[in-house]
Amino acid sequence: MYADRGYDFDKYRRLLWKRGIKPLIARRGIAHGSGLGKTRWVVERTFAWLHQFKRLRIRYERRGDLHQSLLELACSLICLRRLRASF
Repeated sequence: MYADRGYDFDKYRRLLWKRGIKPLIARRGIAHGSGLGKTRWVVERTFAWLHQFKRLRIRYERRGDLHQSLLELACSLICLRRLRASF
């Protein structure tokens, strides 16, 4: 799991290890250059793509299954658009 310096506490690291998750948390007080920003950019970009769809940006759906369906449809549309642009 990638995380920034705000989560650099032994408590969080122990909880992740107990669940079998390897924590990759940036250390406080150490110079930048851990490479976590590259991964974070991918996540932020993906959220930006999903927020193009108003029903996902402003969650109108109360039921989780409907929201999940719209999320999957949005991901499919994003992939389709990216594939069309590459050919």
